[in-house]
Amino acid sequence: MERHHPYLIVTNKRDLTSDFIVREIRNRGLPFHRLNTEDVAQLLFTQRLGDATTLCNGDTQIKLDTVRAAYFRRPLPPEVKPDGLSHSSVTYIREEWSYLLRSLYLELGEKWFNHPNSVILAEDKPRQLRLAQEVGFTVPETVITNELDSVERLFSDGDVIAKPMKQSLLEDPSGPGSVIYTTTIHSIEEIDPTNLRVAPVIFQRRIDKRFDLRVTVVETRVFAVAINSQKFAKTETDWRHSSVTELEHEVFELPEEVAKQCVEVVRRLNLRYGAIDLVLDASGAFWFLECNPNGQWAWIENRTGLPIAAAIVTAMENISK
Repeated sequence: MERHHPYLIVTNKRDLTSDFIVREIRNRGLPFHRLNTEDVAQLLFTQRLGDATTLCNGDTQIKLDTVRAAYFRRPLPPEVKPDGLSHSSVTYIREEWSYLLRSLYLELGEKWFNHPNSVILAEDKPRQLRLAQEVGFTVPETVITNELDSVERLFSDGDVIAKPMKQSLLEDPSGPGSVIYTTTIHSIEEIDPTNLRVAPVIFQRRIDKRFDLRVTVVETRVFAVAINSQKFAKTETDWRHSSVTELEHEVFELPEEVAKQCVEVVRRLNLRYGAIDLVLDASGAFWFLECNPNGQWAWIENRTGLPIAAAIVTAMENISK
């Protein structure tokens, strides 16, 4: 394949993680395009049956049939300038461009580092837990429910944690919104059955942690970092519940068997990349919590020097061969 054929990064303007990929690609002297999807409505688009699909932005032209490999990072919905348009017109235009983007994603086929469809399917947390058990991981006893009686047995051996199925951000049209963190619940009396009835929640038996582990898998490469979450009271249950600069991060060498299990979970999710959250408990056992198919990793590279961007770009080069 021609070396001048570009790589494609699909993301948004504010995605700092993609900046790490851009830097690595530039260091290797490779051509690339960065498609910030919120700006897609400003582009010129042409698709003829049997011919190359093209996107044009000024003098920049992206021909999808020349793309060597693509990284689906963190796209946002297209932004449409009202310019006197009705609300229904703005909605229509945004939805048409969103539909077009989905079509373009499919057109790129196997060129994706993580295929967008695979990312969506891999976000299924119950499926992740089942796969983790299948490959030999220990998984906390879990109940997903909106019925109070179904949770009662979990409290028989101590505290329980609760976390959302998917949506961890409470949006607020007047502000930035708020994050729903994983929460420790000490007794069933703390749960309001009326509130629980509204939507299902993931309940798990709470693990007595030594520390948290963030394991970044890029194909068969495994980058593990221990996060000293137990140092601060507010991060004991959920290490995200603070600025990450407050927490000590230390490169950690996983036992070979645990590393293989991480790689296998990502493979069974039909992914090349996955950000896995594990816990090492007080007895030295590893517990699987979840896998984020498109999780953040730039802060880990920035703090520890682990070459995650290099591993991703190498994987993209391998896809293009």
